[in-house]
Amino acid sequence: MKTYDLEWYDLFNLRGTRRDFFRLTGSVTGLVALGALSACGTERSLALSANPFTLGVASGDPSPDGVVLWSRLARSALEAAGAADQAVAVDWEIAEDESFTRITRSGSALATPQLGHSVHIELVGLEPGREYFYRLMAGGQASQVGRTKTAPALGAAVDRFRFAFASCQHYEHALFTALGHLADENLDLIVHLGDYIYELSYGRNNVRSHGAPEPLTLDDYRARYTLYRSDPNLMAAHASAPWVVTWDDHEVDNNYANDVAEDEQTVAELLLRRAAAYQAFYEFMPLRQASMPVGPDAQMYRRLRFGNLIEMSVLDTRQYRSDQPCGDGRRPSCVQHIAPEQSILGARQRDWLFEGLAATDARWNVLAQQVMMARMRGTDADGDETWSMDMWDGYPAERQALLGVLAEVGTPNPVVLTGDIHSHWVADLHTDFDDLSSPVVATELTGTSISSGGDGQDMTAGGERLLSNNPHIKFYNSQRGYVTAEVTPDLWTSELKIVPLVSEPGGALETRATFVVENGRPGAQEA
Repeated sequence: MKTYDLEWYDLFNLRGTRRDFFRLTGSVTGLVALGALSACGTERSLALSANPFTLGVASGDPSPDGVVLWSRLARSALEAAGAADQAVAVDWEIAEDESFTRITRSGSALATPQLGHSVHIELVGLEPGREYFYRLMAGGQASQVGRTKTAPALGAAVDRFRFAFASCQHYEHALFTALGHLADENLDLIVHLGDYIYELSYGRNNVRSHGAPEPLTLDDYRARYTLYRSDPNLMAAHASAPWVVTWDDHEVDNNYANDVAEDEQTVAELLLRRAAAYQAFYEFMPLRQASMPVGPDAQMYRRLRFGNLIEMSVLDTRQYRSDQPCGDGRRPSCVQHIAPEQSILGARQRDWLFEGLAATDARWNVLAQQVMMARMRGTDADGDETWSMDMWDGYPAERQALLGVLAEVGTPNPVVLTGDIHSHWVADLHTDFDDLSSPVVATELTGTSISSGGDGQDMTAGGERLLSNNPHIKFYNSQRGYVTAEVTPDLWTSELKIVPLVSEPGGALETRATFVVENGRPGAQEA
């Protein structure tokens, strides 16, 4: 049984609901009533003897006229100055050049103890489609310089946009070597699809240690993010380009579904834990205030636009989903599995997504999400069909509804980006997976993990079986890395990149395969 070190936990009497959470959290001292923060005791004359920017800098969610700047002041530096409980002024500058001879904007923000001394600076008034450099200052100390880019102007003709997507970075399993290479790509954008941290420790040949038990409280999650954020390759990747982030399960607890845990945790326990985890996620990510959580709820799905070239719908397939059917895991079908009410998106997010897919006029329409959408039929020892119930295979009615919408409204060039399963996959999404002559309505690119699973291998016996059972899937690889995408009006080109050695420093980057998607012709072709 997990232990919840919270004095007020008994209020839930182990049977609480979400309604109980909001009724009782007025007396909770461990979590912030977010959105109602005040700064008292602000210290502008603070002098810090140690640099507080040891977790680096980041930017995110670019718009045509702005971007979010982020950093978080190290608690150790503030404690040494006696300012751990004070709101601290953080000055910032953004410039057109890396040497800061042409400063475009400057200002100041408050790093409050309620949000762990993080800052989320939502800039406006910048030029669209432009590269900028930024830095932050506090207590006489300066951060490293970060690079960012605004989005192209709405409706602008964009000839080329280059970004990458990544996921699944277990600190213990391997080094973040792939993120070091990602930092060198000089990208317009980096998309992270979840499992930014891992709450669990598992594996036999781990190269590093969390050094702490599974997180349950806000302080626990803050410590876990601090550990991950201290990795120099992760810091370099954040400083190299703006990020768009969403979460999967390990930011809270393995395979949780809405308010249902996979183990013996009650609804009350999971909601308390989720509130802590969601707040920590916000504190450590370059997110806008619109994504600031309120208790155990947060608005993570959102839409970004990059000129007339790309519209990106960022999804949350974890917070609103129905419980995984048939007992979770890889299972034969059951009544719950095929029930029409099974949802991985939740009604509100599904309506928002479907309306956007019907209204978009962008050339390419991206769904940035977590778990594999393509059908992946397996077989058990008796030869019976099995399905991975945590993926879209566990929610076939809603998947069919989504593919039906894409076919019916003619959404231009849908491309689904996926993480989660620690391997590269490329698949065509048919309206009927049992009939390969049925229309292909979208392409799915699944990226492997940054480090989860260790070094991996090019092909596994399980991968071979799944490829043979699923002819709509065109590629598989089980090494570490990420995926880049170079997008033009006529062609989408993705390179599936791998780092074969991540258990030791110095692993080299390779391009394992290249796939293209042509404008007006859904489905991937190997280049």
